[in-house]
Amino acid sequence: MKKDSGLVYGFGAYIIWGILPLYWKLLGNVASVDTLFYRIIWSLVFMTVYLIVLRKFPLFIQEVKELLKDKRSILAIIMAAVFVSLNWGIFIYTVSIGEVQQASLGYYINPLLNVLAGAIYLKEPLTRQAKLASLSACAGVILLTVQTGVFPIKSLLLAASFCLYGLTKKQLKLSSATSITLETLIIAPVGLIYLFFLSPVGFMNYSTSTNLLLMGAGIVTAIPLLLFATAVKKLSYITLGFLQYVNPTIMLAMAIFVFHEPYALPQFIAFAFIWLGILIFILGNFIESRKKGIHL
Repeated sequence: MKKDSGLVYGFGAYIIWGILPLYWKLLGNVASVDTLFYRIIWSLVFMTVYLIVLRKFPLFIQEVKELLKDKRSILAIIMAAVFVSLNWGIFIYTVSIGEVQQASLGYYINPLLNVLAGAIYLKEPLTRQAKLASLSACAGVILLTVQTGVFPIKSLLLAASFCLYGLTKKQLKLSSATSITLETLIIAPVGLIYLFFLSPVGFMNYSTSTNLLLMGAGIVTAIPLLLFATAVKKLSYITLGFLQYVNPTIMLAMAIFVFHEPYALPQFIAFAFIWLGILIFILGNFIESRKKGIHL
C-alpha cells in the first residue's frame, strides 16, 4: 500500500509538470520575466499558508536557525534558488515562443546529465550502460542540431540548470517544505522590485482572469514539488527513474498534437537516439538492481 501511494504521488507530480505548458500558454499576454517572478512570489505565498495551516512553521524556523550556522549551507540554498529560478524562467520562455519540443528535449536529457554530473562531481562510478546511454543521447542532440541548423541551447540550459539545482540540494539537510519556501523567499524581493518598479505593466495590472492565473501559478508550482518530495520517500530510485520520463513524454505529445509544432522523420530519428539512451539507462539500472536484490 505504501508503494502504491508513492506511485500516486509520483505520477501526480510528473503529470502536472507535463501539462504545465498549457498553463503558461494561457499567460501568453504576460512577459516571460514577469511570469517567472509572479510564479516565485505566489509560490512563496502558497508555501507560507501551507506551513501555517499544517503547523509546520515551528519546524521551518528550527531548520532556518540550523542553516544560518553554516556558511556553506547558506551559499547552497542561495545557489539552489538561483538555479531553480533559471530553470523556471527558461522553461516559461521556451513554451511562450512555441518551442515545447525544446522543453521536452531538455527534460529527456536531464537524467542522463545527472549521471555524468554524478560521475564527474560526486565521483560516482560510471557504468558501461550509463556511458552507452550518454553517447546515444549525445548523438541525438548532435543530429537535432545538424537537422535544424540550431544548437538546442534552451534544451541543454534546462537540463543543466535542473542538474545543478539537484547537485546543490544534495548539500542541504532541509525538509522539502522548508527548502521550497526558502528558495522562493530568496528570489521574491528581486521579483517584487522588478514588478513594482521595472515592469512596463506594473504589479498585477492585468484583467481579473489573468491576475487569478498569475496567483494560481504559485499553486501549480508548489503542489508538484510537494508531491514529488513525498514520492521520493516512498519509492525506489529505479521506480522514480521510470516515472521521470512521464513529464517530457506528455510535453512532446502536446507539442505535436496540441500545439502542432513541426515533427518530421529526421526529428523522430534524432529523438529515437535519445529514447534509446534512456532505455539503455533504465534497463541497466533495472538489471543492476536485480543483481543486488533490490526490488521496484
